[in-house]
Amino acid sequence: QLQLVESGGGLVQPGGSLRLSCAASGFNMDYHDVAWFRQAPGKEREGISCIDNPVGTARYANAVKGRFTISRAHRTMYLQMNNLKPEDTAVYYCAADVNYSDYCGGSDYPKSANGIDVWGRGTLVTVSS
Repeated sequence: QLQLVESGGGLVQPGGSLRLSCAASGFNMDYHDVAWFRQAPGKEREGISCIDNPVGTARYANAVKGRFTISRAHRTMYLQMNNLKPEDTAVYYCAADVNYSDYCGGSDYPKSANGIDVWGRGTLVTVSS
């Protein structure tokens, strides 16, 4: 069974840092496009970062570029979040394209979740003083 489980969320002050982790079971993340999404209260889910297969090119939404870093190693994916802002408060989801739809390819990013096949349940990040 293909499964993703996030961890690492919590309460952090503005300007602080958190590292989210996502553990995969049933597949190796090194061989698939994988991504992080988030959904803030009252807003739609948005893609914030992805990393492609096999080159490993990372892409970021403008809202997080320069502050967040995505990485992966075998069955774990990470999102290092620095200089957090109150507007980063959201539920963060990890996701994977396990059917080789080339989710993280192309010239447009962020994009819709078309091509994403597996989702985690999410972890809450709250940025507040």
